[in-house]
Amino acid sequence: MDGDFRTEFTRQPSGVKQHPALVLNADYRPLSYYPLSLWPWQDAVKAAYMDRVDIVAEYDQVVRSPSTVIRIPSVVVLKDYVKPQKRVAFTRFNLFLRDEFCCQYCGSRGDLTFDHVVPRAAGGVTSWQNVVAACSPCNLKKGSKSLRQARMSLRKPPRQPCAEELRNMGRRFPPNYLHESWMDFLYWDAELDQ
Repeated sequence: MDGDFRTEFTRQPSGVKQHPALVLNADYRPLSYYPLSLWPWQDAVKAAYMDRVDIVAEYDQVVRSPSTVIRIPSVVVLKDYVKPQKRVAFTRFNLFLRDEFCCQYCGSRGDLTFDHVVPRAAGGVTSWQNVVAACSPCNLKKGSKSLRQARMSLRKPPRQPCAEELRNMGRRFPPNYLHESWMDFLYWDAELDQ
């Protein structure tokens, strides 16, 4: 036989596994914007069945069990409010998000790494106030030199962002796919054009 015949019976149709549910907090705001708070449809159905979420919007597609037909949830809202974190973790992702995914020396968006403004060799520490996103060419050019020695400058001074700033920054970078049922919940508090 070609391949494992059992996988043919357990493999899900590709259309069904590509129906994520947008997860909203009890105040109807997404838990996070970037990455967008999404659950696989199976988790959304399970949470609804366990009465942990309310289904706000659904896809046209359904899933079936021997006794039930369920429309796949596209937006769910938590019944209990989850308090957002106040402290922002110092991670590579959050650093890139703070710096809008661009080099803080030249502004390019590709091949990002991070750089210590005051080099570690000169006593610089790894902190929000001393680390910035940098493209590889700028990082190599600066090396272990100070900004003055390298004749480089920063686009903006590095600082620790608050959680609300990062949430707002994440809203500027929508994911590749947005279902139309999500739009009212993602941008409901955005400023309207006049």
